[in-house]
Amino acid sequence: MGEEPLAIAIDSTGQRPARGPVRCRLCGRPLTGAASRRTGLGPACDAKLHPPGPDIRTRRHEVEQDTLPGV
Repeated sequence: MGEEPLAIAIDSTGQRPARGPVRCRLCGRPLTGAASRRTGLGPACDAKLHPPGPDIRTRRHEVEQDTLPGV
């Protein structure tokens, strides 16, 4: 078998070389946060694709009802 290059190049100091900027898959802006870099989406684009669920607590309301007999 021939010499195959390593998947991750390591320089003579034992450090990995600096990576280029990771860009958002939707808008192309550079990503800075670790979570954004992992998902590949910036916070604004992630909010567009995954909007928060509705808050069901705002839909609750009091219902008028008769008192129970015998109370």
